[in-house]
Amino acid sequence: MTYTQDYHSPLGKITLASNGNALTGLWFDGQKYFGSTLAAEYTVQNLPIFVQTTKWLDIYFNGLAPNFTPPLQILTDSAFRRAVWQILQQIPFGQTTTYGQIAAEIARKKGLSSMSAQAVGSAVAHNPISIIIPCHRVIGVKGGLTGYAGGLEKKRQLLALEGACL
Repeated sequence: MTYTQDYHSPLGKITLASNGNALTGLWFDGQKYFGSTLAAEYTVQNLPIFVQTTKWLDIYFNGLAPNFTPPLQILTDSAFRRAVWQILQQIPFGQTTTYGQIAAEIARKKGLSSMSAQAVGSAVAHNPISIIIPCHRVIGVKGGLTGYAGGLEKKRQLLALEGACL
C-alpha cells in the first residue's frame, strides 16, 4: 500500500509518499518525474513517517540543518542510481558538489578510469526523495546552476536558504 500527504512549503506544495514505514517519495508538485514511484492507487493518510518528515521540512525551511533523517526507502531503481543517491546524501547542508565530482567518485569506487557526468546527471534528475536526498546541491563544473527537476528557480532558492556560496 502507498500513502501520501501534502506539505505546504514556502516554495510550493510538496507531495510526500510512504509505504507506511519509510518515506519513499518527496516531490514539488508538477516537477519533472513527479510521483515516479507512486503506485497507481494510493491513500491519503497521516502517518508517523509523515509527522517526522514534516518536522524535518519545517526545520529545513527555517534555514537550519535538521539533525536527523526520517527513514527512507528507495523502492526500485538501478544500482547506479542508488549509488549516486548515496553520494548525494553525503553532501553537507550549505555545500555543493559537481556532477563531475560525483562521476569521479563513482569511477574510483568501481575501479574505472572515468564515468560519465551526464549519466550522473540523469540519476540525479530521477531522485525520488528531493530535498532530503539533496540533489539541489549538485551544480555544473563552473559553478552554474544546471538542471533541477523542480526547476532552476527552486534550486536557487533552496541553495540560498542553505547559505550556499554560488
